[in-house]
Amino acid sequence: MFLLSIASQTLAMHVALSSETDKMALLALKDKLINGDPHALPSWNQSLHFCKWQGVTCSRRRMRVSAVQLPNQYWGGTLAPSLGNLTFLRVINLTNTHLHGDIPRELGHLKRLQILDLSNNNLQGQIPREMINCSSLEVIVMWQNNLTGKIPSWFGSMKQLILLGLGTNNFVGSIPPSLGNLSSLQKLSFTYNHLEGSITPALGRLLNLNHLALGANNFSGQVPPSLYNLSNIEVLEFAENQLVGTLLSNISMAFPNIESFLCGGNRFTGTFPSSISNLSELQVFDIQENDFHGSISPTLGSLHKLRSFNVGTNRFGSGRAHDLDFLSSLENCTQLQKLGIDDNYLGGVLTDRIGNLSSNLIVLAMGANQISGRIPEGIGKLINVAALGIERNSLEGTIPNSIGKLKNLVMLALEENKLFGNIPLVIGNLTMLSDVHLDSNKFEGFIPFTLGNCTKMERFYAQENNLSGNIPNQTFGYQQGLIELSLYSNSFTGPVPSDLGNLNHLSILHLQDNKLIGEIPMGLSACSALTELVLGSNSFRGSIPSFLGSLLSLEILDLSNNNFSSTIPHQLVNLTLLKTLNFSFNHLYGEVPVGGVFNNVTAVSLVGNKELCGGIPQLNLPACPILPLQKKHKRSLKKRVILIVAFGGILISCVAFISIYLLKNKAKKLPTTSLALQYGYVKVSYGELHQATNGFSSSNLVGAGRFGTVYRGILVHFERPVAVKVLKLHTRGASKSFMAECKALGKIKHRNLVNILTSCSSVDYKGDDFKAIVFEFMPNGSLETLLHNTIDDSESTNQSLNLMQRVNVALDVAFALDYLHNDLEEAVVHCDIKPSNVLLDDEVVAHLGDFGLARLVHGAASCSSSGQVSSSAIKGTIGYIPPEYGASGLVSPEGDMYGYGILLLEMITGKKPTDSMFGEDLSLHKFCNMATLDGITEIVDSRLLIPIDHQERRRVTQQQNMEDTIRECLVSFARIGVACSQEFPNQRMSIKDVITEMHAIKQKLSC
Repeated sequence: MFLLSIASQTLAMHVALSSETDKMALLALKDKLINGDPHALPSWNQSLHFCKWQGVTCSRRRMRVSAVQLPNQYWGGTLAPSLGNLTFLRVINLTNTHLHGDIPRELGHLKRLQILDLSNNNLQGQIPREMINCSSLEVIVMWQNNLTGKIPSWFGSMKQLILLGLGTNNFVGSIPPSLGNLSSLQKLSFTYNHLEGSITPALGRLLNLNHLALGANNFSGQVPPSLYNLSNIEVLEFAENQLVGTLLSNISMAFPNIESFLCGGNRFTGTFPSSISNLSELQVFDIQENDFHGSISPTLGSLHKLRSFNVGTNRFGSGRAHDLDFLSSLENCTQLQKLGIDDNYLGGVLTDRIGNLSSNLIVLAMGANQISGRIPEGIGKLINVAALGIERNSLEGTIPNSIGKLKNLVMLALEENKLFGNIPLVIGNLTMLSDVHLDSNKFEGFIPFTLGNCTKMERFYAQENNLSGNIPNQTFGYQQGLIELSLYSNSFTGPVPSDLGNLNHLSILHLQDNKLIGEIPMGLSACSALTELVLGSNSFRGSIPSFLGSLLSLEILDLSNNNFSSTIPHQLVNLTLLKTLNFSFNHLYGEVPVGGVFNNVTAVSLVGNKELCGGIPQLNLPACPILPLQKKHKRSLKKRVILIVAFGGILISCVAFISIYLLKNKAKKLPTTSLALQYGYVKVSYGELHQATNGFSSSNLVGAGRFGTVYRGILVHFERPVAVKVLKLHTRGASKSFMAECKALGKIKHRNLVNILTSCSSVDYKGDDFKAIVFEFMPNGSLETLLHNTIDDSESTNQSLNLMQRVNVALDVAFALDYLHNDLEEAVVHCDIKPSNVLLDDEVVAHLGDFGLARLVHGAASCSSSGQVSSSAIKGTIGYIPPEYGASGLVSPEGDMYGYGILLLEMITGKKPTDSMFGEDLSLHKFCNMATLDGITEIVDSRLLIPIDHQERRRVTQQQNMEDTIRECLVSFARIGVACSQEFPNQRMSIKDVITEMHAIKQKLSC
């Protein structure tokens, strides 16, 4: 009994000591694992037995640690050598714990260890040789680390191994033949390493192997014939190596249970292995990127479990009609999710049967073949397709509207075909779209406004087509995740949309080789991620903005072949990543900066700018002239004195003229709310206007015309913003236009006319002539802006005008013309009625502006000769000029009516009279004159066919069908425009009758 007691006490002491050893080992492990995180493993403390600690399992009899399982943590620590003291450990699972450092050699002490899972960490170094002592190991999983060295040959002595996973590391060398001794091995994965040489035939001895993955290495040679003995194989992966030879012709005999067969990305040759049709368990078949040829077996319909079939990038097909016959057999593969036949020689025509493929299809890749015909309507049945690629074929025709049914589509690739017609509006239904490739086709027309619904867009390519019109404002502005936008080599007109500044992630913007105009919008300064900005071969003008120097990610900046006229901003030297800068063939002048990209002569192109000077000597530019400062100052001062005296007189004359007319017409009780009267024509200087418009910055630009450029500004004299029209004095007739506008606007005041606040005739800071007129600012911009989505830096929140608003605008302009023609002692003929001269205030009330061409007509305004005035040149804008102006040179109120009629037709159709669709045989007038009640919807702006609002829908429905009412109103609107734009003046509708009929339309819409 005594001896027994002693033995019992000794055992208890041993257990206590062993338990204390495990506890101390765990605490040391914690210290390394948690990487100093005080909140990690809170249960690992002295108050709780270690067997109850998180992730710790103990054996019941000895209370020794048998498992440490702490997966999916983010501590970023290391493995402590103390792990080797847990000698009863059977399981270690520390997967996805962000471990780094080496695997400690002390793991070799764990002779009972059966499962070691250290996958998805950042472990480094070699697998320690001491692990050869872990003879009980059944599972070794270390994939997705940074382990190096060779695969240890001593793994061949671990006879208990069932799974060996070392994929996605940096192992080198070859596969040790000793692995052929692992008779129990079922799964072997060495994918994504740097292994090379031949695949050892010894693997053919692993008769229990069901998963062999050797992909993404550098193996060469042929597949050893011994591997065809592995009849239990379910997954066989050789992809992305340099293997050669042919595949076994009778695969089904060798691998009857195979589920996944992947050998893509090698150099295999031969014909399609038709025996795969007998593989009833086959789910994944991938032989892409090899050198197979011939036809694809038409007997694939027996593969009922097939999920992925990829034979892309081979030489299948002959470019003939029956190459796609195999597709009909795939109709029976109802589990099919991925079909890849791209980059082959497959010919033939796609039929509607394409829609009979599996409704589970997610990826359909058919690009880079010789497929012809049209895209079939049946494509719309594949409602779960996320990626559709039919690029680089010979497809013709239009994109079918059925494509709008593919609501899950993320990637659409149709580039390099012969597709034509418009990009369909239904593309806006595809709200999941991320990547769209429509480039190198024959698409025409506008970019559909519905594209703005695709708010998840990241890449949009439509370059090298025949697209035209403005790049729509707001459409791309909604796509705030847009990374790449490529629209080059089209016929786009108008300015760069200002709302591209919303695109914080935009990296590539290619708009070269179009017909774009205006200045580079200030909004682009917010695109800090831009790496490529290519705007060459357009008609941009103005200054190269200095904000480009803040786009520090820029690598390519190309503004060549434009009309920029300024110095080169010195801020561009800050672009340290810039590799290409091309400003060639503009009108740049002044000194070229030194530093940054300008010091790299091979990266900079400045040819075709004759007035540049300076820069580094290698640019071979002339030296910049050095002017004597004192003489320059005297000449400048003398010039300023002369100019101030001369143009001061003009300003006094202009203001005096205005004052006389104000006094003369005082009895007419002009509206006292006018800002012009309220502030009494306060005089302003050039300096005040310069400050008010932030130096006439492009960010303040509102619009531009033939004689002037308009800026938004804030003057201290006025509570509200003003519009400053700066005359382009280098343009012939600009000074005359300035005086004409002062004269006309000084005489007239009306609710629907733009009010002049003051004027300025002075010299600028360079001593050059300067003339400007200050008007009330119109927050909603011009009618042209809202009709055609042109650039608009105003505060407008309106995206477009509905029918009621357009009727109101038409009435407002009619009231203005009625006043000008009929309510003044001397009638005023505006001579330039067009949408850009109709401005809208914050209540969308229209104001007619720009009286630079206006003429006073003596006597009553009538159709008689007394109501006309001679003009030495054609007055107005092409498309809006009445025919008689070109023949007689006489202007009249009837001429304004012609322009007004064209304006109405433009408002209802959304088309300019100069649209490319109009020519000798068809004009805007004829286009609308041909429309009938049933055909009106074919010519009108599609936005007018949308109900105005729900409240109006309820009102109209109470009397008659709303669509019929709108259709009738549209017809009446069009007929008025046609009546006003008749060829002969005496046939045109009078302004009084216009007002009456427009009131009738408004009343009908208001019912």
